[in-house]
Amino acid sequence: MTRRTAVILAIGVVAIASTWFLLRALQRGDRSQPTGGPVNPASAAAATGQKITATLYFVSEDGLSLAGVRREVPFSEDVFDQARHVLEAQLGPAPEPFVSAIPSGTTLRSLYLTERGDAFVDLSADARTKHTGGSIDELFTVYAIVDALTVNLPAITRVQILVEGKEVDTLAGHVDLRHPLQKNLQWVRAEKDES
Repeated sequence: MTRRTAVILAIGVVAIASTWFLLRALQRGDRSQPTGGPVNPASAAAATGQKITATLYFVSEDGLSLAGVRREVPFSEDVFDQARHVLEAQLGPAPEPFVSAIPSGTTLRSLYLTERGDAFVDLSADARTKHTGGSIDELFTVYAIVDALTVNLPAITRVQILVEGKEVDTLAGHVDLRHPLQKNLQWVRAEKDES
């Protein structure tokens, strides 16, 4: 066996082991067991009709920042359901005059929460295939999602974005998505109330 073959084999083994470890961590019955799972659109409406005001993030008119926009979303006492409501609103259309930071057609496939405060957000392939590219646009996409969850739900401290149920290195080649990300409001300007 050549040295090159051994290195390739070792990398393959590490990749397989890492994937297995992540899947096992998500399935374990210990304190880090995730809650949630595939999103059922039929159950999206809040049973009570109550609403809360959440801050969502859209690209500003000048395209140089994210604007925090306060909008009403369905209320739930359950953190998983509330996170789902916030994400569905964030993935929806942007109010005028803002633009959505999320590629058109992107949907929420699944959502998992751990007791450690990590959220795993599984998006449809459109998040990558329809992304416009560019480092700023990718930062806006990622942090619109990360900040929407971490700002509105104190129980969520970090967010990892998945695509079609798999870990991805990036959405468009710039922002490292291999690990959960914390809130970062560096690209956000003042909030506007759109309730």
